[in-house]
Amino acid sequence: MEQDEIQSNEIYTTAEVQSRLKISNSTIKRLLKKGVLRANKVGGQYRILGKEILRLVSPTIEQKAINLYLKIKAKAKEKIEKW
Repeated sequence: MEQDEIQSNEIYTTAEVQSRLKISNSTIKRLLKKGVLRANKVGGQYRILGKEILRLVSPTIEQKAINLYLKIKAKAKEKIEKW
């Protein structure tokens, strides 16, 4: 029986990650290509460490992304106002 809980030191295939995160094949390819989800290629196939999956779905990561966006937005607004 397959465990649903992601173990930080376990190694997962893309199919296992897709199943656990309930995402499509194209989505996982996009995450890998953009470097959002880090993985190692072994024998032509990706292997993903559990801690990378946990990092991806972590609410603190989402908050960091929001904060970064707001910071960039504020800087852009400041530059525009100077024109």
